[in-house]
Amino acid sequence: MEKGKLITKDHIIKDLKRMGVTKGMSLIVHSSLKSIGKVIGGPVSVILALEEAVGPDGNIVMPTQTEHLCDPTEFGSGYTDEELKLIRDNMPTFRPDLTPTSYMGFIPETFRKQDGVKRSPHPHTSFAAWGRDTAYVTQDHGLDDSLNEDSPLGKLYELGSYILLLGAPTDSNTSLHLAEYRQNNTFVKGKVWDVKVKRGDKEVWTTYRDINNESDDFDRLFNDFHSETDYVKMSMVGDAQSYLMPMRQMVDYAVGWMDKNRK
Repeated sequence: MEKGKLITKDHIIKDLKRMGVTKGMSLIVHSSLKSIGKVIGGPVSVILALEEAVGPDGNIVMPTQTEHLCDPTEFGSGYTDEELKLIRDNMPTFRPDLTPTSYMGFIPETFRKQDGVKRSPHPHTSFAAWGRDTAYVTQDHGLDDSLNEDSPLGKLYELGSYILLLGAPTDSNTSLHLAEYRQNNTFVKGKVWDVKVKRGDKEVWTTYRDINNESDDFDRLFNDFHSETDYVKMSMVGDAQSYLMPMRQMVDYAVGWMDKNRK
């Protein structure tokens, strides 16, 4: 580890408490280990700090999405037809205990492997959870409309959870996708996604219906919510500028914001 300010688990717990994290709180966490700084123990120390801060009566939830399991043409592949067939034929199905995350970072990738953590079964938009309501949050995560009221996001909303951006950018706030299913305008269009699933002894490609979620304006939405309300608590956790806010109030605000600003 390079010389410089060293950050311990206890430092992180102290910073979280100063920000407003309390025992029994449910948190959906977006994180950047690099932003937090030189943490002794790396992602393990951050995870243990989060869990100790909320205690066993609280919940820690992190997105563990798996974009790499999408159809290879989804984001523009450049592969030949022969290569595309080879990829589709040999793409593994989602396995909650084995499949790594896509672009989520070191902290959620480590978190999903921890004993006692459960992961929801959606092959593209799974969430991992630890704590009192782990089973409730992760069970019955259906294929269609994967971030709607019946998803882990909807359940976290009902639990009165808080959003913690732990050094993560403000446009990474997955909870705002829940508002997209509630907005009145037609900015977000329907979409059919291809996915490989296990049916009996076979692995087959099928489809599910969802919306084409959009996050390009999430940073603008956050800035307006921050400036127009008193709900956002801003503080340093380690070296990371971090934000804590109530999920329900932010999602409710986002519905009106999207109706007004998305055309």
